[in-house]
Amino acid sequence: MANPTTRTRGTASPARRTMTAAARAAAKRAGRPERPERDARAAGPAEETPSGRTLLIEPPADGWEDPPEPAPFEEEPEESAPRRRIGRHVLTAVLGAVLVAALVVAAVLGWQYREGRQAERARGEALASARKAAPVVLSYDYRHLERDFTRARALLTGHFRDQYGKTTKTVVAPTAKKYHGVVKATVATPADGGAPAVSVVSAAPDRAVVLLFVNQITESTRVSGPRLDLNRVRMTLTRTSDGWKVSGVDAL
Repeated sequence: MANPTTRTRGTASPARRTMTAAARAAAKRAGRPERPERDARAAGPAEETPSGRTLLIEPPADGWEDPPEPAPFEEEPEESAPRRRIGRHVLTAVLGAVLVAALVVAAVLGWQYREGRQAERARGEALASARKAAPVVLSYDYRHLERDFTRARALLTGHFRDQYGKTTKTVVAPTAKKYHGVVKATVATPADGGAPAVSVVSAAPDRAVVLLFVNQITESTRVSGPRLDLNRVRMTLTRTSDGWKVSGVDAL
């Protein structure tokens, strides 16, 4: 005889069927596939209970909220900011030094160019002045010494002018008057009529040295006839407010 209290296997009570339907509905809301009946009691992340059993929490209807985005990194680290400032200062200093160096180089090149142009102009001016001054300074005639010496002093400057005045007064004038001395100087020229034999040894904007080949014909009672002397003369000229003047004469 069958036991009236025995239940048919697989048959679920109304309470369990209700719980299963609720689990299905929760699974649909969470967008997940249905879970077995043993997991339908609760859906969601598991939490550890004090008794050691797992408790499933049902997710909210509108889903879990995403964690907030990390804030953008705006401020520089404390160590990198001073380094960047130091780097900018160093770069500024280097650029400044390069600019100063470029300006100095440009100034030096400009000065050298200007000095070169002035020196080139001085060469021509000093050369012309030397050719003009040599015959006057190196010539005299006993018959009009004072006139000749005055003309020569007008072409001289500085200490050499004073020295020339003393020498002509104490030495040249007495000798020329005594022996009727006459000296005529000319700048030597080639036989074919080329340029006079003069050249610039050195030249600066305010000073130049010129080498001249000078022919001097001397007449006096001490010689039987005219005597020709071929001399090399180094003449120093200095620029003054009145033009180029002779500041030194040396016989070589």
